[in-house]
Amino acid sequence: MKNRLLIAIIVAIVLAFASVFVFEGQMASVFWVGEFFLRSLKMIIVPLVMFSMVSGITALGDVRNLGRIGVRTLAFFGLTTLAAVALGTVLVAVLQPGAGLDVIAGAVPERVASKESIGFADIILGFVSNNIIESMAEMQLLPLIVFSLVLGGVLTTMGERGRPMAAFCESGNEAMMKIVHLVMLLAPVGIFGLVAGRFGKAVAEGGMDAFWAQLSAVGYYMFVVLLGLGIHGFIVLPLVLWATTRRNPLSYMRGMLPALLTAFSTASSSATLPVTLESVEEENGVDSRVANFVIPLGATVNMNGTALYEAVAVIFIAQALGIDLSFGQMLLVVITAALSAIGAAGIPEAGLVTMVIVLRAVDLPLAGVEMILAVDWLLDRFRTSINVWGDAVGAAVVAEAGGGAKLAPAHEHA
Repeated sequence: MKNRLLIAIIVAIVLAFASVFVFEGQMASVFWVGEFFLRSLKMIIVPLVMFSMVSGITALGDVRNLGRIGVRTLAFFGLTTLAAVALGTVLVAVLQPGAGLDVIAGAVPERVASKESIGFADIILGFVSNNIIESMAEMQLLPLIVFSLVLGGVLTTMGERGRPMAAFCESGNEAMMKIVHLVMLLAPVGIFGLVAGRFGKAVAEGGMDAFWAQLSAVGYYMFVVLLGLGIHGFIVLPLVLWATTRRNPLSYMRGMLPALLTAFSTASSSATLPVTLESVEEENGVDSRVANFVIPLGATVNMNGTALYEAVAVIFIAQALGIDLSFGQMLLVVITAALSAIGAAGIPEAGLVTMVIVLRAVDLPLAGVEMILAVDWLLDRFRTSINVWGDAVGAAVVAEAGGGAKLAPAHEHA
C-alpha cells in the first residue's frame, strides 16, 4: 500500500510539471485541489502536536528523562543549524552570486515591512502566549509546544491522578494517526494540484518567456542556495546519521521519501508533520516515544534549510547592492540567521519574513528582499525538505543516544 502511494506521489509530481508545459497558465485553476489537501493536513496539526507531545512525554515515565532527551535534541538541532548557516555563509562569500548584478531596490514588500520591528525579544516572547486557545486557532505552534511540554511533564509527576488524562492524550494521538492515514489517500491528487497550480500561476502572471527570464536573472543565486542545501542534506546530515547510529543513510532516506515529497509539494514543515511522524516511526522504526517528542519540536525550532537560505539570501542582497560586509557582520549574519530560523513558522515562505531579523542586524535595506521574491516560492520547497530531513535524522540520533532503547515499556508509565 505504502509503495503504491509513493509511486502515485512521484507520478503526480511528474504529471504536474508536464501539464504546466502543455497547458501553461491554465493549470493555475487546479490549485484548489492542492489547497484542499493542504487544509486537510493543517486541520489536524494542532491536536496532533498536543496529543503527540503530551503522550510522548508521559510515556517517558520520569520527567527527569525529558531533561536528558531535551538536551540531546536541542544540542543536535543547534549544532546542525549552525553548521548549515556556516556552510551557506562560506559558499555565498566564496562564489559571490550577487557580485556585478545591476540592481535598484524598489518598494519594501508589505509582508516584510509589517515585520520590520521584530527583534530577539519577540522570539523569546513567542515561546509563551497570552491565550493558548488563541494560539491554537492561529496555529502558533511554538507556545502550544511549550504548553504541551509543561502539561506532559506535570502529568508524569501526578501518579494515579495523572493517568486518566495521559491515557486520553495517548488515545487522541492514535486517533490522529488514523486520520493521517485517511488524509494521505488524497496525497497524489493533492500534490498534483499544489505543484501544477503554483507553477501554472507563475506562467499565467508573466508568460513562459517572462518566467524563464526571472529565473535566469537570479539563477546563480539559486544555484548557491541549492548547492548549500544539497551538501547539508546529502553529505552533512547523512554523515551525522551514520556516525552516530550506524544506520544506512540511503535506506533511512528512502523510508522518509513520502514525507520529503510532501514537504516539497506543500512547502510547509507543519503541514508535513503527520507524514513525517508516520515515516519516522513506521518506515524507519524509530521509537515512537522519542519521535513524538523530537519531530513536533523539530517542525517548529529546527530549520536547517531555512537558516542556510537566510544567510545566503542576506549576503547575496548585500553583494547585489554593492555593500561589503565586514567579518564581524558576517559572523552576526551566522548568529542571527540561526536564531531567527527558530522563530520561523512551519508555513510556506515563513523564512522570507524572519529574514528581516538578519537584514536589520547588519543594516541592509529591507527593499532588497524584492530581488529574490520571483524564485523564493520555488526555493522554499527545497529548504522545507531539508528542514524535515533534519528533523528525521534528529529523531534517529536522539533515539540511538539512549532516548528510546533505555526507556521502559510505555504501558508502565502514566
